[in-house]
Amino acid sequence: MQTLEIKDLLEAGVHLGHQRKKWNPKMQPYIYCDKDGICIINLVKTTELLERAGTFLKEAASQKKNIIFVGTKRHISDIVKEEAIRCGAFFINRRWLGGLLTNFDTIRQRLNRLRELEEMQESGTLQHSNKKELAVFNKELDKLQKTLGGIKNMRGKPDILFVVDQQKEEIAIKEAQLTGVKIAAIIDTNCNPDGIDYPIPGNDDSIRSVKLIISSIADAIIEGHEGQVPDVHKPVTAKNGFSKKTLTNIKPQVQPAVQLVQEITITAAPQGQEA
Repeated sequence: MQTLEIKDLLEAGVHLGHQRKKWNPKMQPYIYCDKDGICIINLVKTTELLERAGTFLKEAASQKKNIIFVGTKRHISDIVKEEAIRCGAFFINRRWLGGLLTNFDTIRQRLNRLRELEEMQESGTLQHSNKKELAVFNKELDKLQKTLGGIKNMRGKPDILFVVDQQKEEIAIKEAQLTGVKIAAIIDTNCNPDGIDYPIPGNDDSIRSVKLIISSIADAIIEGHEGQVPDVHKPVTAKNGFSKKTLTNIKPQVQPAVQLVQEITITAAPQGQEA
């Protein structure tokens, strides 16, 4: 993993934290100074901890562990998706579904359902359906793709979360802590580093800052794969055997993904507000 130069971090604004009045005192070890009421992050610490996190994720990738990139803030969601795909990681970039870790058996059922719907779509079965059936089908498929599309090919439980913004992704962090899933995270000066296994102090609001850090982590994961990045997001291929009868039998089981929340026991606290 190539170590980032402090000059590159400065140019990307990685050092710029929040106003002092919004800081979390637990971030004190990672803060260099207070300038004009703004907390300035210690970039020496950032480079050291980024390298540590990268080394850990590189080793995890070499062991073929399931890594999920988590970042649902709208302005960085595309970056999260692009970099996850580039390095062969899974991703959640729309909304963390409560229970994804603490009630994974239910989530597994929904992942199976998503793959089933995509197989039906590819098979040509839907050409026999009427408008009402298509509307119900498309609504469920769209909702499942938005919430679970980034992990649809994940066959086992997640091993590691790489999170952008501890505050925003509070539910994901809490679930990981409850289930023993390791956490690497970009933590800004308003975050709580407690329970983060591999904290990376840095600006988690700036697009340039987030892009630089995520790209560095993705590069480390690619090194772990020794250049042979797995295609974990390959499209679902159609299976033969779907028929009008199959669609009719499945249709009563159609349950829009919005109702999934009602099936899941959310053991974490309500998600915090974005800074």
